[in-house]
Amino acid sequence: MEEYIMGGEFLVPALAFVTMTLAIVFALWSKHRTEKRMADNPRPKSSLAKDGPGPQPFR
Repeated sequence: MEEYIMGGEFLVPALAFVTMTLAIVFALWSKHRTEKRMADNPRPKSSLAKDGPGPQPFR
């Protein structure tokens, strides 16, 4: 009976699991950072935003 600890049957799912875990962690970190920036620094709305000040070409 041959056992391969690092064979394709183990390595491919392990790499997929690690990749998905890292992607989820990065998404959560990015979400936290974006929400923190939005709360800490209120910026004026873009002139392109639906409820923004609108275009002001001669300002």
